[in-house]
Amino acid sequence: MDKLRAMEIFVCIVDEGSLTAAADAIGMSGPSVVRALAALERAMSVRLMNRTTRRSSLTDEGREYYERCKRVLAEVEEADASISARRAAPSGRLRLTAPVAYGRMHVAPIVVDFMAKYPQMEIELLLLDRIIDLVEEGVDVALRIGNLPDSTLVAVPAGATRRVVCAAPSYLKRAGVPQSPADLLDHRCIVFSGLSRGTDWLFAGKRSAQVDVHPALRTNQFDVAVDACLRGLGCGQFLSYQVDWLVNAGKLKRVLGEFEPAPLPIHVVYPHGRHVSANVRAFMDMAVPGLRARL
Repeated sequence: MDKLRAMEIFVCIVDEGSLTAAADAIGMSGPSVVRALAALERAMSVRLMNRTTRRSSLTDEGREYYERCKRVLAEVEEADASISARRAAPSGRLRLTAPVAYGRMHVAPIVVDFMAKYPQMEIELLLLDRIIDLVEEGVDVALRIGNLPDSTLVAVPAGATRRVVCAAPSYLKRAGVPQSPADLLDHRCIVFSGLSRGTDWLFAGKRSAQVDVHPALRTNQFDVAVDACLRGLGCGQFLSYQVDWLVNAGKLKRVLGEFEPAPLPIHVVYPHGRHVSANVRAFMDMAVPGLRARL
């Protein structure tokens, strides 16, 4: 702690421009500041400042040490703030955003649990199938699906999902099971435009393909598309988290598994800053392991 205090005094001397100004800024006597600087120089066996009765100037070693001290003190301040944030009880408002279907299925339950644990919190959950600027729109945390572009956001992995094609067993019994992506051209297809703006379905595997399907039904509502598949009206392509529970229940069957593209990462992101608020940190501590478990 004595060494950190000496660093603080040294940085203050440089920032204030003189020993006298530094003494006034930190509430010490002039002689005490002089002794602290001298003790620091003796401990390092190097002269940090050239001093006269009227002015002080940094030596080359002092200039380098000043920059390093600034970084060290900033790290110490951030560490203190981080621990304080963890101990502070979350309260106030938190704005979150997530894709519509993913938000309903996985984020909303975690938000309810979070509010039960922290009754002083007020949550605004925005379910949007579009990317928004968190800083510009005042959002604290976002759930993002897909590869992230380079940005100033902090991203924490929370799982993965993949594009899957599925249909009701009754439809597959009647129309046959597609053996390759090209076979979909002979099938009725249900297109959920929230997954793709056009009618191209993406595939990968031994024979990479992008199939422009002919939609029997095209809709921007996930529930409508899934219901059409459940009723045996055709094959649909969705993200696995959207239909896994229906597949597990035997209501839908996944097809073309060997042609499924690589998984899409899911991240919890928040704006980069020196200090993470207690609200954001508390939500991250609950949301990240919760989402990983649900997926």
